Amino acid sequence: ADPTLFTREQLKIDDGPEQAAALLAPILGQDQEDIVGKLRPEDEKLRYVKLADRQTPQVWKQIKDLKSALANKEQTDGSTVNVLAGVLATPSSKRVYPNGELAAGILGWVNAEGKGGGGIEQQLDEQLAGKDGEIRYAQSGGRQVPTVGAEETPAVPGSDIELTIDRDIQWAAQNAIAEQVEKSAADRGYVIVQDTRTGEILAMANSPGFDPNDLSRATSANMGNAALQDAYEPGSTAKVMSMAAVLEEEVATPETRVVVPNRLHRGDRLFQDDIDHPTWYLTLNGVLAKSSNIGTILATGQLGRTQAQANRVLYSYLRKFGIGEHTGLDFPGETKGILAPPDEWSTSQQYTIPFGQGVSINAMQAASVYSTIANGGVRVEPTLIRGTKGPDGRFTPAPEPEKTRVVSEKTAKTLARMLESVVDDEEGTGTKARIPGYRVAGKTGTANRVDPATGKYHGYTSSFAGFAPADQPRVTVYCAIQNATKGSYFGGQICGPVYKQVMEFALKTLQIPPTGAQPANLPVTYKP
Repeated sequence: ADPTLFTREQLKIDDGPEQAAALLAPILGQDQEDIVGKLRPEDEKLRYVKLADRQTPQVWKQIKDLKSALANKEQTDGSTVNVLAGVLATPSSKRVYPNGELAAGILGWVNAEGKGGGGIEQQLDEQLAGKDGEIRYAQSGGRQVPTVGAEETPAVPGSDIELTIDRDIQWAAQNAIAEQVEKSAADRGYVIVQDTRTGEILAMANSPGFDPNDLSRATSANMGNAALQDAYEPGSTAKVMSMAAVLEEEVATPETRVVVPNRLHRGDRLFQDDIDHPTWYLTLNGVLAKSSNIGTILATGQLGRTQAQANRVLYSYLRKFGIGEHTGLDFPGETKGILAPPDEWSTSQQYTIPFGQGVSINAMQAASVYSTIANGGVRVEPTLIRGTKGPDGRFTPAPEPEKTRVVSEKTAKTLARMLESVVDDEEGTGTKARIPGYRVAGKTGTANRVDPATGKYHGYTSSFAGFAPADQPRVTVYCAIQNATKGSYFGGQICGPVYKQVMEFALKTLQIPPTGAQPANLPVTYKP
């Protein structure tokens, strides 16, 4: 409303604001006195007050009909005053998300002011919004005077943003993780699908999520993108980086023999594997296939003449894989995780970091590690934006992602064959991720979990990471579930099936055929 149009000088009555408020209050569902206060402000020169926003067209139609009725009566009845002449409407937009919860964590939402409040909406708000226009015109009785003319500065439309997300694969990933989180009575879970060659993210699903069309039902904990914002200890899926260092430094081969006792004393701790066992006689490949913590400690201990030297070598590889750094997505609220410099590693961290405890990551970082191996040892910075289309309709591709060689192509191919043993060999921990007709490389993880509420260890982070086809990789899938409280909590048991379901769907959707080649069948054990 324009408060100057409700004064005695304008209406020739003293109670214009009160009469207007009596008519408006029941329509707007507001207190009558609040409306009076707005129509009679302390600043007598104020020309603009907001009575209500984000109203339906039906509400404005009611007010407009009342205005017309009063205006018509005013012309025939000299005692009638059109007290609503100074009430005006300004069209506003409402952001609609036709796919509801699908990819909500990526897209984000728009707040009441029309600005991006999270996700891509917030990150690229300036490009999406464009620039407002302005119009100045003369009006009388709440209506524009057509003979006076107007000054207008046209609005500049925003750009369209094209994402790398495949809607069908996103839907499959979201369904799969939501079902497993519910089945496991877990706190949350995430699935990431990435093109191993381009770094493009094909899906990034979180559960529980939210519907950006109805933020009143969303909780603050679920409105972000947990796959990028949660920092957690990855557990055994991180062992692939330790094995990459061991192979690249040429201190062992997949056939190198490793004697794995039931307990291993290192520093101030006694280390064990996830199950009690007699002394295992494993190859290095078997250490990865059976996910032996002790075997991993023994293998990475060979990276230097001293433990301190071995720590520095392992740290350098973790950093090259992108651990402890932002992914390059520049996503709002993204965590870079926690990776302390090696000279700050505690006595226990020297031996737990090789098997994924004592270091924190986000889900995208974990997926990127496996994409790096799948891509022949070259890390391609993950991307969510394929390009933009400006107001002129011209498409501008996003800049080429940064590429970094982490390990040699030989090491990457060797790791891929070793990861096949995790899934393909009966001794492996990832047999539930097998996909008929395809060679699958993968790794399970079951890590002690730090409860973000207490800062103490409570429950587990269950995960599975891998790519397919193993010998000609095209797609990486990573799944993690936090604090499963019902049924199994082992990564191979609850994330392996999610990986299989999503990977199968992605391979079919992208029409990726099986390679037809036979797996390497590297030895897992040996006879002493």
